[in-house]
Amino acid sequence: MAVGDVVSDLVSVSANGTLDIQPPSGEEWVIHNIYHEYDIEVVFTDGTNELSFLTHEGKGVLSKFAFHVRNGLWIRVKNLDSANSRLIGYDGVVTKA
Repeated sequence: MAVGDVVSDLVSVSANGTLDIQPPSGEEWVIHNIYHEYDIEVVFTDGTNELSFLTHEGKGVLSKFAFHVRNGLWIRVKNLDSANSRLIGYDGVVTKA
């Protein structure tokens, strides 16, 4: 990807599963929006340590944020539905390629 390209995805996340918003090695992204159809928890992680900083209930969008992520520090979004898979998506831009 090139600097300025849009990064986005829409994923069906299993019950109690997670979506990692993690660039490949050497890339950095700024994530602006996270979309969800059910309750979520948003975590900042390095894969070992997890800092839970936001829970959002119901369906909606976390919009106009600026989550800076790289391969070693990223955002993990947890589906808090213990019975069903739920859609979670995101979009942002590449800031380092």
